[in-house]
Amino acid sequence: MKKFNIRKVLDGLTAASSSSSAAAASLQSGNRENDLIQETLQSEHFQLCKTVRHGFPYQPSSMAFDPVQKILAIGTQSGALRLFGRAGVECFCQHESGSAVIQLEFLVNEGALVSALADDSIHLWNLRQKLPAILHSLKFNRERITFCHLPFQSKWLYVGTERGNIHIVNVESFTLSGYVIMWNKAIELSSKTHPGPVVHISDNPMDEGKLLIGFECGIVVLWDLKSKKADYRYSYDEAIHSVAWHHEGKQFVCSHSDGTLTTWNIRAPAKPAQIITPHGKQPKDGKKPEPCKPILKVEYKTTRAGDPFMILCGGLSYDTVGRRPCLTVMHGKSTAVLEMDYPIVDFLTLCETPYPNDFQEPYAVVVLLEKDLVLIDLAQIGYPIFENPYPLSIHESPVTCCEYFADCPAEVIPALYSEGSRQKRQGFSKKEWPISGGNWGQGTLSFSEMIITGHADGSIKFWDASALMLQVLYKLKTAKVFEKPRSKEEKSSTEIVDEDPFAIQILSWCPESRVLCVAGVSAHVIVYRFSKQEVTTEVVQLLEVRMQCELNEVESPECGGEQASAVSTPGTSSSPQTSLPQSHPSSSSNNSSDGLRDNVPCLKVRSSPLKQSPGYQVELLIQLVWVSGEPPQQITSLTVNSAYGLVAFGSGNGLAVVDYLQKTLLVNVSNAELYGSTDPHHRQPHSPRKTRQPSAGLCDGNDASATPEERCKSPTSAKISRKINMIADHKDDARDNSFSRSRSSSVASIDRESREVISSFYFCDWLSKKSETVAVPSLWVGTSLGSMLAIALTVPSTPEQRMQQPVGVSFCGPVVRLKGGILRMAQLDASGILLPHVYESWYEPNAPEEEREQPRRHRLTSPPSQENPDCQYAVVCSEKQAKVVALPSQNCVYEHNITETSFVLRADVVTMTTGVAIACFCANGHIMTLSLPSLRPLLDVNYLPLTDMRIARTFCFSNQGQALYLTSPTEIQRITYSQETYDNLQEMLGELFTPVETPEAPNRGFFKGLFGGGAQSLDREDLFGEVAAGKASRSLAQHIPGPGGMEGMKGAASGVVGELARARIALDERGQKLGELEERTAAMMASADSFSKHAHDIMLKCKDKKWYQL
Repeated sequence: MKKFNIRKVLDGLTAASSSSSAAAASLQSGNRENDLIQETLQSEHFQLCKTVRHGFPYQPSSMAFDPVQKILAIGTQSGALRLFGRAGVECFCQHESGSAVIQLEFLVNEGALVSALADDSIHLWNLRQKLPAILHSLKFNRERITFCHLPFQSKWLYVGTERGNIHIVNVESFTLSGYVIMWNKAIELSSKTHPGPVVHISDNPMDEGKLLIGFECGIVVLWDLKSKKADYRYSYDEAIHSVAWHHEGKQFVCSHSDGTLTTWNIRAPAKPAQIITPHGKQPKDGKKPEPCKPILKVEYKTTRAGDPFMILCGGLSYDTVGRRPCLTVMHGKSTAVLEMDYPIVDFLTLCETPYPNDFQEPYAVVVLLEKDLVLIDLAQIGYPIFENPYPLSIHESPVTCCEYFADCPAEVIPALYSEGSRQKRQGFSKKEWPISGGNWGQGTLSFSEMIITGHADGSIKFWDASALMLQVLYKLKTAKVFEKPRSKEEKSSTEIVDEDPFAIQILSWCPESRVLCVAGVSAHVIVYRFSKQEVTTEVVQLLEVRMQCELNEVESPECGGEQASAVSTPGTSSSPQTSLPQSHPSSSSNNSSDGLRDNVPCLKVRSSPLKQSPGYQVELLIQLVWVSGEPPQQITSLTVNSAYGLVAFGSGNGLAVVDYLQKTLLVNVSNAELYGSTDPHHRQPHSPRKTRQPSAGLCDGNDASATPEERCKSPTSAKISRKINMIADHKDDARDNSFSRSRSSSVASIDRESREVISSFYFCDWLSKKSETVAVPSLWVGTSLGSMLAIALTVPSTPEQRMQQPVGVSFCGPVVRLKGGILRMAQLDASGILLPHVYESWYEPNAPEEEREQPRRHRLTSPPSQENPDCQYAVVCSEKQAKVVALPSQNCVYEHNITETSFVLRADVVTMTTGVAIACFCANGHIMTLSLPSLRPLLDVNYLPLTDMRIARTFCFSNQGQALYLTSPTEIQRITYSQETYDNLQEMLGELFTPVETPEAPNRGFFKGLFGGGAQSLDREDLFGEVAAGKASRSLAQHIPGPGGMEGMKGAASGVVGELARARIALDERGQKLGELEERTAAMMASADSFSKHAHDIMLKCKDKKWYQL
């Protein structure tokens, strides 16, 4: 533990930090004994690494399933690999090239996976370790890969190419065999056209020596591997998309581009045995049915007791315009068409046996959609779906904001789960989830974690994120408070966004009291309280706030007096501004004389009674209204405090403080009025804005036509994008950074440097004057121009007085100034320990008054002494620097410049196991931590260059060294910056591979074995090995050893795992040496026994003889 003396802090700061003369002067004040602050956090307490990724794989492209291990693998267009086992067993891997994964093949029950990429490379993954790694790679140089096939229990991989050739790879050594099937030998010699790429490869289930090859043009070839020639050729006029075998190996089915299925007998290549068009209209005159859309894939699965299943996707009639994608299940004479919510990427039929030459007994179908994963139960009537245990619904509506809470109260998660369990859908299959492989990790964390996500449709989801898992607890729909327009034509002219008017942009949650406050893009704030009782709200409590735009404007008679009383007379309060639904102002009745909209909110409040289920229930709705034809600016900062019963929110126009208990407006002031006569800024009236804001201005700037999942609702996004653009131009002036494109007039006005915006809040008890002995409630206000100001509050002490007497307000003016906008504020006590926020414990809000228990908790602050008048420290972090200010003297005692060339996107004061720190994420991708209170740099890692606005608006830190961000529109990436979590990570991660016995092969039966009717095996080594087939051309493909090989593993072994591995090796070596020593000892003992025996025999022989007789 190192001690830091405040007087010598300038000598201890690094070259990257700087201190002001004011800070140096402040060091001289104070007693020596109290200047000594012990800091326990050191750089060795920090280590940055990714932990786990949650959510649906973004832009999936392929899928595979291990029927023995029960593991599902999904590849994506960005080269990512997601592996799923039982609920809570997930793994993420990434191919370095980033090319799309076009196909995946499991080495069934071997703990290995082969991936084929669009860059014509194939990779072998080792799944027997918790973090899978690539063992081998093979990069094809002259041919493009189109299809791969790995037979069950085989080490030879067939690779089909765009040229129509088939190469064979040994998956053990990842070397090419000299055996090649050339396209010109496979097709008819008389054919004058190229058959096209290979679209299918499979071996005959009953004869491994027969290979079925499908070419895109419609030609199918049955190739004899031993004789190296084609046995049969099957030709059809339409292009082939997929082929499926009957398990007896006598028939196969092809799906075609005209929506037909052709069934062929292998010994009758002249014509198909059957041609059907599942979704085609059969003409009465016997003509060929009308063509349909292509059948992209077909699977043919047999059952021992009934009719076979034929499952296919696509093939719908062209006249079904607008119909959703479908999966068709044909079983006997019945045909079921199952509609899907999204386009189908791939599907797989799960069967009881992994052997292709046995009755398949299908029991489920895994359907991979563009944005969902669906499992269909084939064994139950109606084909119900299984309830998905994975957290794949993060993107159900696009995520617009995110908050992360570690070390939550223990009772919060069970309470949310209890109410959320009532929201679950019904009608799922009663069977267990069939993807059940792997084992959970053994390690756990001592604290609980929660994630709250806000969405574009106004919904909010609470997630249990404890122990590296993710489970949805509760879902809240905020849009229920408002009237929904039935059509776009009925949309109100007062709305300020074109799409998603209910989108959530800021969340503020108090875990102890369970009070939730949300701000939406339509300039509204909703306060929720948690209740276990159902209530029906006849009238939603509404408070309308009129925030002036121009500095010289005068408040209207409706709220001018209220504002004046709130500002000029601390201790007085405005009257409640609740209004009945039938008296809600409308645009027609509140137009000013010049026809401009005035005093109307952006959204209409629900007029009918609102039934509120147990869980979160509306306490108060606050709406900003139009002012003289100008729409309200979007809310930029928000906070709620349960101990005071107050909500504060700010925008580019000013700030407002609302008493949500009394439903009154306490403060409504412009930014200039916050300063009073001490305003340091030169302000100019700004021009009016447009009346409607296109929602494209709130989208990710790198794509003006972004999809709904990629939309960004944060009003600060344009500000961030402009700064990112400046940094990019600084690095490369020629680079065209499209982040600067923003068409939102409201956001653009916020974007101006001269425009001050309220950027952050912090409720606390503080000592505003040296003469005060008791800390008083206050609100700290941070602005985008670097000012931190304080507002003192007078909160009645008893619950009865709190509901009857108004909260007093007085303005204390600026406290400190920093470079860049204020991002985070916090409070330390005299010993440098973080003071927790003031809160009130949860109680049932709907309980009768006499049964209510309202334990109000206030933080105790030691009074200042004569020797040391400063007993608190304010921690303030901005986009550029951090400062620690002593209170109540307001002297700056520590200062640190975080960055000069970039700016901080997110900063949080976090509690670690051994201390407190500031965690920062910069726009240049750096993650940094600073000690408190001395602001020593402890960690600085260039984690990731910021590539899109999604990361900027969703990155958040939490306590105990945890952080997360939205890495794609559908996935959350969690990371840790704690050395303790990093050390325990291996134990916490689940295992994908578990030792399982492979099922026994099907019994051939006596007569089949006698007469050779069973499956024919093939010694592929004799055909494809180097002795028989020779070596392949070196220029065809390049072998690349992977980092997952033994050499790579030895070099990469580090930390606990490496030490354990080395210890295990040392033990093995020691055991071997001990074994050798034991063998030598045994040999010596045997030799000694032999010597003793011989000596005894000689002694007996010579016992009775004289010496001269010897």
